[in-house]
Amino acid sequence: MKNPLLDDRDLDFQLRAVLHADALLTLPAFAHVSAADLDAMLSTWRRFARDVLLPTYRPMDEQPAVLRDGGVVCHPAMKALWPQLVDLGAITASRPLGVGGQQLPLTHVTAGTLYLMAANLSANGFAGLTLGAGHLIEAFGSDALKAELLPPLYEGRWTGTMALTEPQAGSSLADVRTRATPTAQGHFLVSGAKLFISGGDNDFVENVVHLTLARLDGAPAGTRGISLLAIPKKRRAADGSLVANDVKVTGLIHKLGWRGIPSAALAFGEANDCHGYLVGEAHQGLKYMFQMMNEARIMVGANGVATAAVAYQQAVAYAKDRVQGRPPWAKDPAAPPVRLVEHADVRRQLLRQKAIVEGGTALVLRTAHLADLAAHAAEPAQRHDTERLLSVLTPLTKTFPAEKGFESCALAVQVHGGYGYSSEYPVEAWLRDQKLNTLHEGTTGIQGLDLLGRKVVADGGEGWRALARAVEAGCVRAERASVPAEWTRGVREIAGVLEEATLALAGKALEGDVPGMLLHSADYLDAVSTWVVAWLWLEQAAAVHEAPLRTAFHEGKLRAAQYWLATELPRCRQLAALCVAGEDSYAQVPEEGW
Repeated sequence: MKNPLLDDRDLDFQLRAVLHADALLTLPAFAHVSAADLDAMLSTWRRFARDVLLPTYRPMDEQPAVLRDGGVVCHPAMKALWPQLVDLGAITASRPLGVGGQQLPLTHVTAGTLYLMAANLSANGFAGLTLGAGHLIEAFGSDALKAELLPPLYEGRWTGTMALTEPQAGSSLADVRTRATPTAQGHFLVSGAKLFISGGDNDFVENVVHLTLARLDGAPAGTRGISLLAIPKKRRAADGSLVANDVKVTGLIHKLGWRGIPSAALAFGEANDCHGYLVGEAHQGLKYMFQMMNEARIMVGANGVATAAVAYQQAVAYAKDRVQGRPPWAKDPAAPPVRLVEHADVRRQLLRQKAIVEGGTALVLRTAHLADLAAHAAEPAQRHDTERLLSVLTPLTKTFPAEKGFESCALAVQVHGGYGYSSEYPVEAWLRDQKLNTLHEGTTGIQGLDLLGRKVVADGGEGWRALARAVEAGCVRAERASVPAEWTRGVREIAGVLEEATLALAGKALEGDVPGMLLHSADYLDAVSTWVVAWLWLEQAAAVHEAPLRTAFHEGKLRAAQYWLATELPRCRQLAALCVAGEDSYAQVPEEGW
């Protein structure tokens, strides 16, 4: 049976029964869109992902891009896939009508994109990066820069990247060294090197635009001295033609996963002729880039969900089909063997995958829904509150699907037994892909620092209060729907535990003990993520109880909610205790003790 990638019932349930996402169509921004339009879009994207995109995944994984004659040559499938992805709307579906987009709700576009990611995350990655680069120019570029770069990016004639990382700096953007010197002609001459640039070059479009962090001559040290420049692989000459812009690919990274999209090392200005064009104001580059970084973090979270989902669907199909062994209580050795799905431990593994996948899906869709409201809600107060909640959820949305999704993919391998770690089945490839999601766009450690060190304590804890209000609203909904009282009580109790821990950790910072505050930031991120997903499972349970008719699908939802609330939510107490106590074993290991 062909892998369905994701469960259509789950996506439809989450969009309609949980989020009531079609209510977005009452907002003026979406007055031109109908529910039928969204249904047609989702149906088309699902069909394309299953019938066209999925068959290209294994060939692109097995035959990664290569560097040839100074240029990157991608798998030949991309030349056929790219125009189809563009026509589908993979770049512009959520962008405004005025720039050539369809201006559809991001919530529904994200749901459709999950299928594209599950089918072939690398192929879709080119579209996601191009969208992010275009959105940066759309938001902060001059009129001239928009006129030059937006049409070819949004029409898919060019692709885009985000060029942040440098060999000596890694994720430490304060240490960026790429330089930009102003010229009398208005452009900057750029020199420097970038590393791990996804989609850094390809052979299926005529140009690539790198949204690049650099320092203008005389800029202050640290993050305050960073500017954002658009650096095309080819620049526009006086006669309107495209000419080389002194951007060189110096190497490709040989990756564990995501093999279908190249990760490049770039050199700017080796011949002192690399033209860069300032985006927005000088020294504001990191602030601007955070728009693309936050979008990319949510995109990575969506990729984490999609990759875990396709592996879970494969594991379910295998467990239902594979006949092996007998129950421990079976006494007759001549009795026929049973399917894997009938073994208790396999059922445990499958339910854990389901809880992670559908809980992560709820988190990604909730974040997308908040982004729609933050941009388009009628009331300024609602937009403000929504932005606060979106800010807090972004590091969770990046991290939970990646970290727990890796565990889920490992369980999919486990269900397959010996076949799981062979290339006979694709689960080993999805496990490799998933690991990268814990690393790129900010490691889990960086997300923990962001959540605890910035997001929940910003503006006197306004972000935390926005999250607490949202969780309490979910608890009220669950009560009204007659969800088991102990489930709601558990979520509320952990809300209190985590609020006390957050206040205690903020107090450490106020006393000057910032290292003590952040010692267990990764554990804090784990605890808050687990609690947030418990809230979202509570809301799914409420939606089941609100349904007029209970089906086997609904029963599966309730059992997954029961599992998460009974087995995962209690862990938050121990994690919170570690954070507050400041258990310092790893802080105290001497250099020679490793």
